[in-house]
Amino acid sequence: MPDLHEAPPPDALCGAAPEQNGTSPAAVRKRPRPGERRIQILQALAEMLEQPGAERITTAALSARLEVSEAALYRHFASKAQMFEALIEFVESSVFTLVNQIVERETAPLTQVRRMLSVLLQFGEKNPGMSRVMAGDALVFENERLTARMNQFFDRFESQLRQSLRAAAGDQGSETPTLDAQAAASVMTSFALGRLQRYARSGFKRLPTEHLDAALRQLAG
Repeated sequence: MPDLHEAPPPDALCGAAPEQNGTSPAAVRKRPRPGERRIQILQALAEMLEQPGAERITTAALSARLEVSEAALYRHFASKAQMFEALIEFVESSVFTLVNQIVERETAPLTQVRRMLSVLLQFGEKNPGMSRVMAGDALVFENERLTARMNQFFDRFESQLRQSLRAAAGDQGSETPTLDAQAAASVMTSFALGRLQRYARSGFKRLPTEHLDAALRQLAG
């Protein structure tokens, strides 16, 4: 289950309140802290996406899993599409935080490329439900803007690869570094997306990092 938020510890871990008027603390229904229910909803959605062969998730199924009403879900999210958007935001933030760190810390362009591809695939492997979102499988029959936003994520990732590859091509004396970088970045992005799709469609059995070092040597020297 992805750690979607550094949420405060559940009330159950904070110690029991003293009994009042003979009422046991266990009998008192504890309300989630502000923002905690929203995180619980997203975590439940991610968990449901982790089930191999999971069908389209409905708000009825999600509310049943959380043991709340559908109306309770809509108090935190205007629609199911908004829930998926929050998951995509988590993917974007997680992956590009790491990508930016790689670009800042690594000076060798091809090392940047190999590490960027690695962190993307490792993220998908550690977050199976998110890999279904990234691959687009979980977005089928959902709002079209979700697919468009996920496509923008990969366009942005490809653009970052292209910048590093252009520098690498220049270092290698290429006469057409921009063209070379565009072609290579497109191939590498397709490779990564294909790995994520295979992972999701194999019921999370074919790991995206399978033989990754050897594959990256073929792709990025």
